[in-house]
Amino acid sequence: MRITVVAVLWLVALASVTLVVAVSPWWLNLAAPLLAVAVLGAYDLIQRRHSVLRNYPVLGHMRFLLEALRPELQQYFIERNFDGRPYDRDVRSIVYQRAKGTDAEEPFGTERDVYSTGHEFLTASMAPLPIPHHPPRVTIGGPDCTQPYEMALLNVSAMSFGSLSANAVLALNKGAKLGGFAHDTGEGGLSEYHLRHGGDVVWEIGTGYFGCRTKNGGFDEKEFADKAAHDSVRCVSLKLSQGAKPGVGGVLPGSKVNAEIASVRDVPVGQTVISPPYHQVFDTPRELVRFIAHMRELAGGKPAGFKLCLGSRRQFLAVCKAMLDEGTTPDFIIVDGSEGGTGAAPLEYADNLGTPLTEGLITVHNALVGAGLRDRIKVGASGKVATGSDIVKRLLQGADYTNAARAMMFAVGCIQAQRCHTNRCPVGVTTQDPRRARALDVEDKSLRVQRFQQSTVHSAVQIMSSMGLAGPGDLRPHMLCRRTDPVTVRTYAELYEWLAPGQLLNEAPQGWAADWAAADPDRFAV
Repeated sequence: MRITVVAVLWLVALASVTLVVAVSPWWLNLAAPLLAVAVLGAYDLIQRRHSVLRNYPVLGHMRFLLEALRPELQQYFIERNFDGRPYDRDVRSIVYQRAKGTDAEEPFGTERDVYSTGHEFLTASMAPLPIPHHPPRVTIGGPDCTQPYEMALLNVSAMSFGSLSANAVLALNKGAKLGGFAHDTGEGGLSEYHLRHGGDVVWEIGTGYFGCRTKNGGFDEKEFADKAAHDSVRCVSLKLSQGAKPGVGGVLPGSKVNAEIASVRDVPVGQTVISPPYHQVFDTPRELVRFIAHMRELAGGKPAGFKLCLGSRRQFLAVCKAMLDEGTTPDFIIVDGSEGGTGAAPLEYADNLGTPLTEGLITVHNALVGAGLRDRIKVGASGKVATGSDIVKRLLQGADYTNAARAMMFAVGCIQAQRCHTNRCPVGVTTQDPRRARALDVEDKSLRVQRFQQSTVHSAVQIMSSMGLAGPGDLRPHMLCRRTDPVTVRTYAELYEWLAPGQLLNEAPQGWAADWAAADPDRFAV
């Protein structure tokens, strides 16, 4: 081993400590830490795993410390109010303020560059209307549904118990009960925490069929029907894919599968649980449509639908053709954007796979309109919905209602520490550690969830009134503008093609004709 100057210095320091201890007992208090540092330095020189520590013993540990603190340093001291990721300081602040019931106002004007390429803005009216006393709601339930549900404009998006702590689930559900909006369970099963406070629940079923799962991992019809009959379950949803990781199954390590989670998910205690990337209950678009109809029957006529992050437009058109052939449709479709969140996902998937919400939502809306199906199916939008303007934009792009996950997490105390996958969430939201989870007070946080949802929906309704609109039904694509370069502004009516009702059935426009002709209801062709 090459003896460096640093190594010599550490040997001298070690010899000095030994000499001091021998000559003067008064220095014993300093000798112990100095000796510890010397031992650490000697170990750094010997170890072979980290080159930095071999060249810079002891001092090299500062690199790892700063690396661990980097997200906090970036968030609190470096990033500007409007350029943080995934959510900037401005958005987080407005959620916190609304959740706490304090003023969410901005002094001195916007900090954003309104002349930058990509900046979007809604068109205000010279004749604004009064704000309605009651926010609008959306009726979920097509012609085959016997128990329709009145959905709020903003609801709690899919987050599973297991990913979230019990206290976080309780706070979200009680907030939903207080505010009269829906709480999606996520694919981790229907737990006692989703039902205790009686909030309206959308029960989501994923590829693992947790909570209605046979011993070999298949779909258990009887267990599904029994649980779907619960009064709090208002809708049932089949998850096809998730925005942050479309086409990826989940893995829950056996170390996290305690008795409670095992009971909720119908899996063995202590065994690693794998959710496959594909479903066993269907192989073709036609079988998917039939299974959604079967879910509705098993649920006693409650609304049934599916969630997806859009990939191939041709495959979605194949599903539309299957709906037409079978004469039945889902009651709702939730479009999840690729900017959506997750507890953990491969970076390559989160950054590069799936369609962003704007394009995904517009595509799904247009496909349903062009196939003559839009009036039978309600469309939900999820993916970075946090403010009133977010709601209005998504409604204008084709949604009937919206769901929020991370914004609701902010409302229950999330500080965007980005430690969700470590089980060491500092505020008790995304952890199964009882000591950390107890920091989240259910009574206080449920009120924050309720206040955030109420204030954000009020903001959306107020914005629509400022646009001179009586409600969401009056929103049109030309009311949202985007700067495409420093001197050009175009509306969404100009930027995107918008189909007329039944247009695909009569004569598909040139941009859609090839995909519509190739779409096959009996196979998922790419």
